[in-house]
Amino acid sequence: MPSRFEGYKIAPRMEKEMKNTQVLSSRANNPTRRQLLAGATFAVASFGLASGRAFAQSAPEVSHAEDAIHQEPVFKASRKRVYQVLTDAKQFEKVIQLSAAVQSGMAKGNTPAEIAAEPGGAFKLFNGFIVGRSLELVPNERIVQAWRVAYWPAGAWSLVKFVLVEEGSDTKIVFDHTGFPKGDADHLLEGWNGNYWQPLAKFLAQS
Repeated sequence: MPSRFEGYKIAPRMEKEMKNTQVLSSRANNPTRRQLLAGATFAVASFGLASGRAFAQSAPEVSHAEDAIHQEPVFKASRKRVYQVLTDAKQFEKVIQLSAAVQSGMAKGNTPAEIAAEPGGAFKLFNGFIVGRSLELVPNERIVQAWRVAYWPAGAWSLVKFVLVEEGSDTKIVFDHTGFPKGDADHLLEGWNGNYWQPLAKFLAQS
């Protein structure tokens, strides 16, 4: 049956041109298997090159090339104890009170720490200055968080990972912070040292 448009017959030549256009459009929107494989191969190759560059480097505390922080602080406590403090709001609030931010008066206010104990739960620390959600909680082993500073642009989130490694009677936190705004590495590194690791060590020594 001839093609129709609003009750009018389409001229054979025009009909042929429309069919050719439809075929080209279909090919553009539905790439062939060969095109998909070529695209996938390129993506995998690109990822491999990026990963190779990342793993070929040493592990400094701050990587300016990749805007990442890697640290491995050691604490004189068991993995269970360290995990408890990092995930319990009442205990971590005591860490906050020992932090450089509070001691210097930078973290003003009296809003206590909030930390939900289940994966997906929210947390709010340092009087709401640090907020986020716990993406993964593996008791005594691993904590992964979506983490942001309150003044960052809307929608800006970073990824924070704490891996607890037993070292005799001590615990090493293999820590990685990635995805934060470019240029914030040095400031964030100072914050992790003065507001997390140092007061955490003091709290564990006292408790």
